[in-house]
Amino acid sequence: MMAGWRALGKICSGSSLGRRATLRFVTFSLVARSADGRLHGVVVASRFLAAGALVPAAEAEVGAIATQAHVNLAYRPQGLALLRTGVGAAGVVAGLVAADDERDHRQLGVVGATGPGACWTGPACRAWAGGQAGDGWTAQGNILAGPHVIDEVRDGWLGGSTLPFPERLLAALRAGDEAGGDRRGRQSAGLLVVKRGGGYAGTGDTLVDLRVDDHPDPVAELGRLLTAHTRLFSRPDPATLLDLTGGLAAEVAGLLTALGHPADPVAPQEALFAWAGLENLEERLVPGRIDPIVLDQLRQAIPHVPAPRAAGFLPAD
Repeated sequence: MMAGWRALGKICSGSSLGRRATLRFVTFSLVARSADGRLHGVVVASRFLAAGALVPAAEAEVGAIATQAHVNLAYRPQGLALLRTGVGAAGVVAGLVAADDERDHRQLGVVGATGPGACWTGPACRAWAGGQAGDGWTAQGNILAGPHVIDEVRDGWLGGSTLPFPERLLAALRAGDEAGGDRRGRQSAGLLVVKRGGGYAGTGDTLVDLRVDDHPDPVAELGRLLTAHTRLFSRPDPATLLDLTGGLAAEVAGLLTALGHPADPVAPQEALFAWAGLENLEERLVPGRIDPIVLDQLRQAIPHVPAPRAAGFLPAD
């Protein structure tokens, strides 16, 4: 068991409610903050339809929340409002559950802009149920295969510090899923990540918002979607950009022309931008240069078009 964590809230007894039917999320989730405090996110899996639509909430540089078990959607706006005023995660959890007559049936995880995360598991949640929290993270779940599921989520998070933040969240969720996850099975998963100005074209703060609503292997499918999202919407690494000149420019022009975008072999940028926009790669475009991911997709689009044999080589008309 790794150091630097602590259990918060009540460990659930697994007793039956013996009450009217209510909306119940059989779920495990991780709420976390990046080391630099610029990103917050929630990742969740459940044998419940579209859990990713209801469990998570987050606001850039403010915090993130997961509400589950007998879910209370009001926790999301109320909790973020408290975080926005500077209340810490533990204070938010305490305030929300104290004002809630149904607190014994709730499960909640909160991470703020600074400090440790906090979680709550009401004593009427069904076993196994509980959570753990540490600096900048909290993991919680109910109707799980056992406490080892949360142990694996925790260890997956703490051991993934070299991964990009969204991939780190997903790796932790995958660890819990492989440890047994929801003991009733699998159905849905979701990933929400926010960063100031991190949304599409810098026009919003939602960096990643992906859901698998109904699937036999939702965590694996969420991974596939995240890979596609990263390819399409991540900004290119400046260190990897290639100058769009010489033989590379000629190759790119030939490929574009073959795809129906006539291009100047010396300056193919205009045609490249037109093609890339149709392929939803506009976030990876840089004037005068080309992202290797864009180049790879261009080459794969028409693999039979040969690359120039030497720099500056142009095929004869």
